[in-house]
Amino acid sequence: MKRRTAREKALQALFQMDMNEMDPVEALQNVLEEEQSDSYLESLVNGVYDSKEEIDKKIQDHLEHWKIERLARVDRNIIRVALYELLYNKDEVPHNVVLNEAVEISKRFGDEKSSKFVNGVLSKIVDTLYSRD
Repeated sequence: MKRRTAREKALQALFQMDMNEMDPVEALQNVLEEEQSDSYLESLVNGVYDSKEEIDKKIQDHLEHWKIERLARVDRNIIRVALYELLYNKDEVPHNVVLNEAVEISKRFGDEKSSKFVNGVLSKIVDTLYSRD
């Protein structure tokens, strides 16, 4: 499975988990249907699930005049997946690739304003994460 596909399916699984309080295993089964699972997809979904509190705090710290609960579920979960990759896969995936992938996925799954919003929030996060290096 291509990484873009894994990210899109991770978004779909996390969205289902948000909507229906589903566990990661069930959500992955739903999005995969008959398709073979993928270790990268599983690491994204389980990683976001396990680190959700830390990830959400970092997102909230970079939102201006917004509470994370008010974000569109699609946007919130795109940012969660991207932030998970930035924090835990930073040696494997360059931050500019993570940012670009999140923006492209938001164009496909979000509304007309999603890509700009996702780009803005993630750009702030990238600036703070990589300004220390």
